[in-house]
Amino acid sequence: MTKTISFNELRKIKDSLPSGSSQKIADELGINVDTVRNYFGGQHYKDGGNSCGVHIEPGPDGGIVLLDDTTILDKALSILDALNAGKE
Repeated sequence: MTKTISFNELRKIKDSLPSGSSQKIADELGINVDTVRNYFGGQHYKDGGNSCGVHIEPGPDGGIVLLDDTTILDKALSILDALNAGKE
């Protein structure tokens, strides 16, 4: 499923994740951790990271990002939901 989100919002989600979350997402999905980093705006292609269907258009609020697949985002949001549920 595709989703449109601001680049700043995507980075805020990434920055809110606890340490090790990118590796956890990669392990759960059976993909390279650099692919997860690329999904959140990184440029880790040299060490095995792949493009992951993220299209960035410049504009206000860091620009607009069109995500072709929300699987990585969904995993990140579920980690944040679990983290927030533990704080209640």
